[in-house]
Amino acid sequence: MDVRETVMDILAIERELAARAKEPLRGYNRDRVHLKQMEFHRNPLRNRWVFGGNRSGKTECGAVESVWLALGEHPFRRNRENVEGWVVSLTRQVQRDVAQSKILKYLPPRRIEDIVMESGRKGAPEYGIIDHIVVRNSFGGFSKIGFKSCDQGREKFQGASLDFVWFDEEPPLDVYEECRMRVFDRAGLIFGTMTPLKGLTWVYGEIELNERGDPEVWCTHMEWKDNPYLDPAEVEAMAASMSEDEQQSRRFGHFFSGQGLVYPEFDPARHVIDPFDVPADWQCAVSIDPGLRNPTSCHFYAVDYDGRIYVVGEHYERGRDIDWHAEKILALADSLGWRRDSSGRLHALIDSAASQRTLAAEKSVAELFYERGISVNTRVNKDLYSGIQRIKSLFCKDPPAIFIFRNCVHLIRELKGYWWGEGDRPRKIDDHALDELRYFVMSRPSPSLPPLPEKSVIQRDKESLVRAVKREKKWMTGF
Repeated sequence: MDVRETVMDILAIERELAARAKEPLRGYNRDRVHLKQMEFHRNPLRNRWVFGGNRSGKTECGAVESVWLALGEHPFRRNRENVEGWVVSLTRQVQRDVAQSKILKYLPPRRIEDIVMESGRKGAPEYGIIDHIVVRNSFGGFSKIGFKSCDQGREKFQGASLDFVWFDEEPPLDVYEECRMRVFDRAGLIFGTMTPLKGLTWVYGEIELNERGDPEVWCTHMEWKDNPYLDPAEVEAMAASMSEDEQQSRRFGHFFSGQGLVYPEFDPARHVIDPFDVPADWQCAVSIDPGLRNPTSCHFYAVDYDGRIYVVGEHYERGRDIDWHAEKILALADSLGWRRDSSGRLHALIDSAASQRTLAAEKSVAELFYERGISVNTRVNKDLYSGIQRIKSLFCKDPPAIFIFRNCVHLIRELKGYWWGEGDRPRKIDDHALDELRYFVMSRPSPSLPPLPEKSVIQRDKESLVRAVKREKKWMTGF
C-alpha cells in the first residue's frame, strides 16, 4: 500500500468519525443534560414509565431506549445480540408522525440493514408506515424493531417472544397485558411514555399507585421545566395561557380527576427517602387504624431534634384477625428496636372507634390489642379538616417537615391517590394509612406562635397595678 492509499484511508476514517459525531444519538444528553431522561435510562427495573407533559422530552426517552437496545449499545444495561422489540402507538397515523419519526431520527442510517414497509416506499420510510426495521447489532447479529398500533386489536399482539415493548402513549389494558406476556419468557422490558389526558385510567392504579405492589414497577413525572431545551420565557407564557386544571396533565404530567388531589404538595422526589437507622431517642409514636375486611394500617413515627417527622415502618394488611396483626406489629417493632414500657407493652395511638363494643363482641378492639401486648390510646383528635391542613403544611415547608421511608409503600400510594369528592370532602376510599397519619400529626403540639414583643417597664408596671386593683376589689366585694 503506497502513501497515497494510506492518506486516503485515514481521510475516509476521519470523515466516518466526523459523520458519527454528528448523529443525533451521539448528541443525546451530551451538551444539555435532561436529568429526568437520564433517571429513566439508569433505572434498573423492568417496567418503567414516564408521565410527562407535552414537549417535556418523554418521547425521546422511549425512542432512545429502543434504539440503544436494538444496537446493543445501552450504556446502563447488559447488552445482547439479536434483540427483538415492539414500538406500540395508538394508531398507524400516530406511529408515522411520532414514534416512527423519533426512531428514524436516532437510528444511524449506516446501521439499518433493511426496512419493511406496511405502506409507502422503503426509500422514503418517513412518509409511509413501517412494519419493521432490521438493525445491525454491535455484537455482529441483527436486531428487529417492529411497529404495532393499538387499533389493530389485542389479537395482533399474540404469539411473539420479545426483549422489549415501548408504549408511546397509553394503551388499552388488554393490549398492555398481552404485551407483558410477550416479554415474559425472555425477562424482557416494558416501558411507556405518555401524557395522562384520560383521567384516572388503569395506568393510574397499575403503575402510578402500583396497587399490586409489583417490585419491578417504577414511574417518574416530567414537566416543562425539566426539559433544558425549552425556552423559560416560552414556558411561562404557555403556563399563563392555560388553566391550573389543564396544566396538571399537559404541563406536569399528573393524572387528574377533575376534582383535584387532597395532597398535591406531596412530592416523592422531596418527601420519600431511603431508610436509615433511626436513633433511639427519635422514636416518638406508633399509630393504628384497625380493620378486618378493610386493611389494618400501622406506622411507626420518629421525630428528630428539629421537629422533622420520619415515617420509618409500615404494617398494612387486610382480611386478618387481631392476633395476626398484633404479632406482625410487635415483630416490626422489634426489628426497628422500638422501645416498650416496663411491662413489655408497645404503646400506640388508635382510632377512637376501637374503644366501642358491639353486640357481636364481648371486648373492644382496644381491649383485644391490650391482651396481645399493645396498649392503645383511643383519645385521638379526628378533626378531618384541621388534620389535612396540618399535614399539607408539613409537605409545604422548605426544607420539608416530614419524610417517608421508601418501604412505606401503602402510605405513599394513598397520598398519591387521595382525591376530593362531593361536598368538599375527600373520597372515603383507600385512606386507612392517611387516617392514622392524621392521628399522629394531630397528637403533636400545634406549631408554635411567633414570640410576643418584649414589654416595656411602664407596660409591666401598669399590668401589675391593674392586677392589684382587681385583687383589692375582689377582697372587699367578694366579686
